Order: sequence, then C-alpha cells, then structure tokens
Amino acid sequence: MRSQVSGRRRRPNPLRRRSDVTAAWALRTVAVLLVVVAPLVGVAAGWWAHDDARATAREQRADRRHVRAEVVDGTSEALPTAHGGRQPAAEVTVRWTEPGDGARTAMARVPVGTRAGETVRVWLDSRGRSVAPPADGTAVWQHTVTVGVCATAGAVAVILLGHAVVRHAAMRRRMGEWERDWARIEPDWTGRRA
Repeated sequence: MRSQVSGRRRRPNPLRRRSDVTAAWALRTVAVLLVVVAPLVGVAAGWWAHDDARATAREQRADRRHVRAEVVDGTSEALPTAHGGRQPAAEVTVRWTEPGDGARTAMARVPVGTRAGETVRVWLDSRGRSVAPPADGTAVWQHTVTVGVCATAGAVAVILLGHAVVRHAAMRRRMGEWERDWARIEPDWTGRRA
C-alpha cells in the first residue's frame, strides 16, 4: 500500500502547473534554509562576536587599572545614574594618591549611599579618567549570545522575506496561467465565442 501511494505522487499530474512545482521546491528550499543555514549564520556571527568581545576585554584589562580612592563628598546630593543594569551609581569627587605624583582627584562612579570619607575601588584608564570596569566573562558571553540570536533572527527574516517574494511571483504567474487557460477553455464550457 505504501509503495502505491508514493508511486502515485511521482506520476505526472495533468493539473499540476510549473508554478506549482516551483512553489513546492521553494518551500523545500526555505525549510532547509531555516533549519540549516539560519542557525549556521547565528553560530558564525556569535563566534566572531565572541572573539571580538574577548579581544576588547583584553585591551580594556591592559589599559585600565583600579585604585583605592577616598570619597571627598558623599552621594546624598548626587543624582543616581543607571549603568548597564548594574547597581545604581552616582558621580562624586574622589581622591587617591599616585606613586610619585602625589594626591589626585577626579569624578568617579560610586554606589549610591556612599558617604564622604569612605574608601572605594575606582577604575581608571591610562589617562587617569574614571571608567567602567573591564568586561568580564559574563559580559563577553552575553554579547556573544545576543549577536548570535540577532544574526539568526535576521537570517530567518531575510529567508522568509525571500520566500514571500518568490511566493508572490509564483502566485502572479499561476494566476496568469489560469487566465490563459480559461480564455482558451471558456468558449467550450459556456458556448460563448470570444
């Protein structure tokens, strides 16, 4: 029974048009692209993003250093700022001592609620400006996954958009074929002459 059913599907059908075959092959192609190509695009983009993020984190660790600084004025009057989903921070003046340069001051982000006189860790770049800490392993992986998922979603969107364009073109062609066939057959069915 099974061979008879599959044998029937392979036989040419007089009602099947070339546009039907094109649409069927387009659907198969879209399925393969969605199952194979889109995830590969996401993996490749994620791999590239991971390498890039690790290199950036390495550069940040080489460029940045942390010092222990004393808060000159507390955070009570400072406005808190959000910084990438981390603990709320406020910018205040801090003072620390550089070996050979003496005392230095700068504006730095510290946790909200820090009082004057407290000691905090402050990250500085090579110019002595207060900066965020270098990216850690978690931030690198978050970046990797985000880029991979976005690349996969973009690939899926492009594939589905391409399929919609092909399907629209096939539908227009199919309707044109139906119109031509109807113009040829209608006089026989209706008895009218064109």
